[in-house]
Amino acid sequence: MQVFSDISVWWLIPWAIISVVIGFFYYRNQRVLSDISRVKRLVLTGLRSFTLFLLGLLLFGLIIESKDYKTEKPVFITLVDNSASMLNYQDSNEVFTKVSQLENELREKYGERFEFKQYIVGSDITDQELTLDEKESNLDKGFEFIYNQFYNRNVGGICFVSDGNYNAGKNPVYTAEKISLTPVFSVGVGDTLVKRDQLIRNLAVNDVAFLNNQFPVEVDVEAHKMGKISSTISLWSNGQKIASQEIDYADGTLDFQHVSFLVEANETGFINYTVKLEELSNESSYENNIRSFYVEVIDSRSKILLLASAPHPDLTAVKQVLDKDENTEAEAVLIDDWDGALNDYALVIWHNPDGNSAVLDKIKASKTPVFYMITGNSSGNALSRLDIGLSYPGGNSFDEVQGVINDEFQLFEISDGLKKSLKVFPPLTVKFGGVKLAGGSSLISQRIGSVIKKDPILSFKTISGNKTGALIGEGIWRWRLSDYANNGSHEHFDELIQKTIQYLTVKKNAEPLRINLPNRFNVIDDVILNAEFYNSSFERITKPDISLKLTDDEGSSIDYSFAKNTSDYTLSLGKLKKGKYSWTASTSFNGKKYTKSGVFVVDDVSLEALSTHADHNLLKQIASKTNGTFYSLNNTDQLIQDIGGRSDITNITYEESSFDDLIEWKWIFILLILSMTAEWFIRRYSGSY
Repeated sequence: MQVFSDISVWWLIPWAIISVVIGFFYYRNQRVLSDISRVKRLVLTGLRSFTLFLLGLLLFGLIIESKDYKTEKPVFITLVDNSASMLNYQDSNEVFTKVSQLENELREKYGERFEFKQYIVGSDITDQELTLDEKESNLDKGFEFIYNQFYNRNVGGICFVSDGNYNAGKNPVYTAEKISLTPVFSVGVGDTLVKRDQLIRNLAVNDVAFLNNQFPVEVDVEAHKMGKISSTISLWSNGQKIASQEIDYADGTLDFQHVSFLVEANETGFINYTVKLEELSNESSYENNIRSFYVEVIDSRSKILLLASAPHPDLTAVKQVLDKDENTEAEAVLIDDWDGALNDYALVIWHNPDGNSAVLDKIKASKTPVFYMITGNSSGNALSRLDIGLSYPGGNSFDEVQGVINDEFQLFEISDGLKKSLKVFPPLTVKFGGVKLAGGSSLISQRIGSVIKKDPILSFKTISGNKTGALIGEGIWRWRLSDYANNGSHEHFDELIQKTIQYLTVKKNAEPLRINLPNRFNVIDDVILNAEFYNSSFERITKPDISLKLTDDEGSSIDYSFAKNTSDYTLSLGKLKKGKYSWTASTSFNGKKYTKSGVFVVDDVSLEALSTHADHNLLKQIASKTNGTFYSLNNTDQLIQDIGGRSDITNITYEESSFDDLIEWKWIFILLILSMTAEWFIRRYSGSY
């Protein structure tokens, strides 16, 4: 036992002397006790001194350390691979029985010696019952969990039952090494004999494709013991074969082939495709000869109309940027040839706007965003009719101005590279005089030499909810050439045009009902939908009830209701089978009905079907790295016997210290009370009170 204090305990000796002196002088001057015997006086002095000493002792704030010795039994952990690949072998029917039997025998024989823990691992690790149906094998998670959860615990051993195949996470060997002081007894399920089989090992395809474009489908094919033979791989969609290729296996033992298809996206939506390998005789499995996938084909290209009274190199420079973006479709038309249609356009770029009333009326009526490219031929009167807040000078005099970025601009971000390039871009030609912008935001302002003016070159303004942009000056085609001359590419000029177009074409979502969810899930994912509803003041509320109708690709429908949270809604659909699902969400508020609809797909990667033979080498590696032993599933009796002979699986005894404040010790208070009580009683008995 040790004593700790902020004050040296040696000060207790002076305090003991002071306590005795105080007690002595106190009773020496007590006249009422002059008749009592010398012995009683000494006893009273001792009791008073002892009481004072105890009070001082408590005020010292002493902390007492006490030590205790505890014994901890070893923890024995059973970790079982819960993936579906465990059922791909001849001994699959015995896995459930033998794993249960192994756990029962371990408990029966070592129940008093060990503390047992049981876990299963697939896509995650849990302590639930064994099901052998998980679509993912992330064996690394199992050892990582044990390492973190049982850190500094007496883990005597780990019994790891698996076929050794994993398709997610890191190699479990490296994580098992982190717990190298604990032996891992690996139990191998399945057989390692490689069977005659061909399979689709990997499939690479973009999730999204654009309408009328071609997209690649890359397929890796693996063949075991197929011999030198030919096979056929084909690509199907909507029950129709759309492409096929012949594969010639060159190696009779193990062969890899790479096949590429180029597919035309000719319809929008989620399109289901299937890759099929020809079924050859005597294959061990045909399930891994087929892989299905979905590609979302979208027609999201923004149509942009470039209007001009005459051709101009600035307009050509802008169109060259738009033509490189596969998400946009730019159409250049002279005003005299334009049919006046605007319904399909996301943006109008009007070069040299002259205030043409007919054109202006059509643009305003359609509420299409407009980007005005204002030249030296544009007049102030014409611009005033555009109603975009620009005050433009008249006359026929011109200035050469360069651009400078306005640091207070916040509508979108631009790169440091563009800011630097803009400093060396050639000057633009603008009309002489002041250009004023009423409201709006200016991205680029005019600079003449070292003088920075407030006059805008590139500005934006929102008018009645409609976005507009204005570029003032001619000669941006020189900016494009300068960018290439200085940087070897048009990157910075393209960035300026692309971000300008993107800002003007993106529409703000002002719909009251909003449903948020990814458009693609996996069969192992929990499908969770989030919803929001806004009132007329654009405040998020949860007063209305939101329902959802979910329909699978077979036409079966189920109705759901969203759960209300503090400020939004949530709906969990759990895990869904593979396929395409369409949904419709609806609600009513203030007598008006709101609906939203969409589509999402659930993919089935089927990675577990690729495992046709067990990988016991990995299990042997884990056992070797941790001073354990490898056993087959049919030899678990030897495992149980060997565990009993391990000298490193034993109880550990450790010292545990505890710290208590002396003031918390009850017997100190008991002594204090007894001392004061005894002193009072003797004085009372002697007639002092």
